[in-house]
Amino acid sequence: MRRAHRVEQVRAAEAELMSRLPEGTLMQRAAAGLAATCAKLLTRRRGRVYGSRVVVLAGSGDNGGDALYAGAALARRGARVTAVLLSPQRAHAGGLAALRAAGGRSTPEREVGLAEFSRADLVLDGIVGIGGRGGLRPEAQAYARAGRRGVVVAVDVPSGVDADTGEVPGEALRADVTVCFGTYKPGLLIDPGASYAGAVQLVGIGLDLPPAGVTALQHADVAALLPVPGVESDKYRRGVVGVAAGSATYPGAALLAVAGALHGGAGAVRYVGTAAEEVVRRFPETLVTEGGPAGAGRVQAWVVGPGGGEGARQSLAEALAGDVPVLVDADGLTELGRLGPGALAGRTAPTLLTPHTGEAARLLAGVDGTAPQAAGELAAARLATARRLAAAYRATVLLKGSTTVVADPGGAARVNPTGTSWLATAGSGDVLAGLAGSLLAAGLPVLDAASVAAYLHGLAGRHAAGSPGAAGTGGAPVTALQVADALPAVWRDVRASAEGAEEWTDRSTE
Repeated sequence: MRRAHRVEQVRAAEAELMSRLPEGTLMQRAAAGLAATCAKLLTRRRGRVYGSRVVVLAGSGDNGGDALYAGAALARRGARVTAVLLSPQRAHAGGLAALRAAGGRSTPEREVGLAEFSRADLVLDGIVGIGGRGGLRPEAQAYARAGRRGVVVAVDVPSGVDADTGEVPGEALRADVTVCFGTYKPGLLIDPGASYAGAVQLVGIGLDLPPAGVTALQHADVAALLPVPGVESDKYRRGVVGVAAGSATYPGAALLAVAGALHGGAGAVRYVGTAAEEVVRRFPETLVTEGGPAGAGRVQAWVVGPGGGEGARQSLAEALAGDVPVLVDADGLTELGRLGPGALAGRTAPTLLTPHTGEAARLLAGVDGTAPQAAGELAAARLATARRLAAAYRATVLLKGSTTVVADPGGAARVNPTGTSWLATAGSGDVLAGLAGSLLAAGLPVLDAASVAAYLHGLAGRHAAGSPGAAGTGGAPVTALQVADALPAVWRDVRASAEGAEEWTDRSTE
């Protein structure tokens, strides 16, 4: 599992460790790991470090110091290193002295620096550290806009990206690789910041950190959570998931939600709604019940809302009146937004909300005393949005998007690393809802069910599109039903990884 810590937690851990070490030891550890990664990149690209052109963009403070010391290490291996000092009077004295002693040179000239930047084989971005806020300053913005031929390596976080949130409030320097120290930072895992980070390499420096508030599952974590039937299991012991979805206008939503649910680990799927005939024709194993959730018989979880139209109102009321977990999606969220958080008051069973940012905007409008926000604003602050929703509704929230964020009412958050832009297709969310509901019915705690569903759904999207690369790029368009059909294959792949197969890597090179 990848664990990400806030800046204040990192600073406190660094201060505690530095109090027990000789002065400068921690920076030397960080710089050594940074230089080793850069040397590997240069060797991979050029066959050697010797003779490579390296530019160090050095801001003030320790971040610039890390970059300068790493530049010195590369200079000692024969690289031609130039440090561009963006704040010459505040450059890290020790790092600058080490660079010059190793044969590197420095310049405060932006014009010279831009020319060096454009033809460098490798650029070290040490402009702004993890404490930076507000995007790049004017003197550094030119580097974000300039053309380049070499690889850019960010020091701890790409300059201009908020390390705690992933927000990018202004211009930022896009990295090909980010080398982070001690722990992941939330902004490296959450878009839009994650899209600026490239591949993320973690370098351990010996920090003693508290439990992380933001985590990201990996194959082994998911494999350990997947429900597996025992020798005495039957379809009812494995759990029954109820699906209240579809309408005359959107009958396909019922099919897609059921398709996701059938591949989610529960032993049976019980459908209620107007599309029963279509559902049974496509999935004859589905149990069909007339009426709504109240008269459907025993289930271990409900999925309410995909394509439900006006019927979602009654289905939601009946499902929420029960004592089992309820997942609310699509038209169910529209109804919940009309009712407000009071509709969930008094519930003792878990509730999982699965909005996109447009639905999140409607759910949040007026409920926590803040002015209404547009979907784009909420998308730019994904972590904060998911946590606000979870706190306001006292429910777990799966906020869909380029980075899916799952947050619970206590503030714990998980980010999903497996998504692909090919999942932006009609019906994809219906499959995800059915899958997550099935995992709930199979007995997974709500945070785990939502996180595992997002993980498998992202992998299935990549598999269906034929785009298994580091960020799910490449491939071809897919349909939501193809995503559902790919779920058994990725389920097998994840389980195989726990038995020794090579673990999936997303944006990380760890």
